[in-house]
Amino acid sequence: MTQVGVRRREESDRHAVEAFLDERSALLVARLGRLERALEHPALLAERDGALRGVLTFVLGDGDCEILTLHAADRFSGIGTALVEAVERLAAEAGCSRLWAITTNDNTDALRFYQRRGFRLAALHRGAVDHSRTELKPEIPPIGDHGIDLRDELELDKVPNP
Repeated sequence: MTQVGVRRREESDRHAVEAFLDERSALLVARLGRLERALEHPALLAERDGALRGVLTFVLGDGDCEILTLHAADRFSGIGTALVEAVERLAAEAGCSRLWAITTNDNTDALRFYQRRGFRLAALHRGAVDHSRTELKPEIPPIGDHGIDLRDELELDKVPNP
């Protein structure tokens, strides 16, 4: 398998990134009581053999960096890891003392993925998905992955390593 290359998104990538995120219903992200448009934030792209294979959008804050979206076309292929490592380096270079992400209570795959990369559970936002479904994004289903009631947001974080 060829190496994964990671680079920052450029304006010429907009249509490809939009299509990639749209296929994964990730253009609009409801979290922490707000609705975010993923394309309005910076992004890292993972490419293999010249094809777009992953997208990570992020939000640089005052001393922290949030992973807003993370999607890989091929699971268990190193794409997600390459994107997280790249945003971690970017966060460290920007002087961030915290790298964090939000996932939902049903997303056991994301919980496993982030914890295996050094992230720790930082907060439970009880009922946050219920609120988002009612107030921000009614298309959020009531039942998520593995038949689990989709109700809460889980926050994970770590100190970024350069």
